[in-house]
Amino acid sequence: MQTPMNERNQLKALAGPMLAAVNEEMKVVLAADIFPPKSHLYGMMQVHMGWLDESFAPCESNPGKQIRPLLVLLVCQAAGGDWRQAVPAAAAVELLHNFSLIHDDIEDRSPTRRGRRTLWEIWGVPLAINAGDAMFALAHIALQRLSRRGVAADIVLRAAERFDETCLQLTEGQHADMQFEGRASVPVDEYLAMITGKTSVLLSLCADLGSRIAGRDSSVVNDYAQFGLNLGLAFQVQDDILGIWGDEAAIGKSATSDLETRKKTLPVLFGLEKSEALRRLFAGEPAGQEFIREAIAALEACGAREQAAETAAAYTARALAAFESAAPAGPAAAALLELTNFLLARHH
Repeated sequence: MQTPMNERNQLKALAGPMLAAVNEEMKVVLAADIFPPKSHLYGMMQVHMGWLDESFAPCESNPGKQIRPLLVLLVCQAAGGDWRQAVPAAAAVELLHNFSLIHDDIEDRSPTRRGRRTLWEIWGVPLAINAGDAMFALAHIALQRLSRRGVAADIVLRAAERFDETCLQLTEGQHADMQFEGRASVPVDEYLAMITGKTSVLLSLCADLGSRIAGRDSSVVNDYAQFGLNLGLAFQVQDDILGIWGDEAAIGKSATSDLETRKKTLPVLFGLEKSEALRRLFAGEPAGQEFIREAIAALEACGAREQAAETAAAYTARALAAFESAAPAGPAAAALLELTNFLLARHH
């Protein structure tokens, strides 16, 4: 998975202009070129994006990693296309992602996001739901702007179909995730199906759209889509591992936060299948740090950490096999490998 020394740093070189173009496109779609905001609704969406503060004054805040739009554009270039044609699709997937964050924050009752107060925390749940709905609609409008970049009508139509299919899968994954909170046990296969819908299908869509806009045939598009899907699965499983055994200093919060909330992540599900001691712990009342110490010991004793790591490695291998089959080329191919390393070799 390592890139040759002379091909490193391609990601940084390409990401700058690509993400600048995506953010400019999103600002056009969200009418951020109008100040003050043309309506309170548009102002709310711009606050979520970090372009305005709570009083609707211009500001520059953390926009998030913006991995998904970058994946669209890198794949388009690596597949032989002009990444500039794919900018509306990249903007669309980032707006779709942010729609999901607005609604997730409501469902999880999260007061902050990216160091800022969430929309529901500022303006209440009804207005926040409505702002999320508006961003969902605008994500679709953003995608239709592909036709302005010279993308063929049949490609735009199929891209829109794939976009809507993914929207449905995202909501199915989120539905399953919320249902799991009230269940005493969750089979591993159901959990993997959930993270496929909640996390992986959007990365798969990004790679699909990039290669599709580049004009590649269905076989190559499928290879890229499988790359994105398995990359997303490997990323989520790695995230599950870090949620228990991560570097606390790097994470910036308790490295055992998933255990503190008794979240049913993959290592926990593996452990609950194998360890009677862990099942007893999870069936009992919360007991603070003693519970966490005993739970970690039980997870390690039954090999749950190793099993989760093996699962992440298997998804990584599948992602790289699909990547190789797609035969990406040029600086963008090296940048995609850098991005893969960044996502999967991280400590936070």
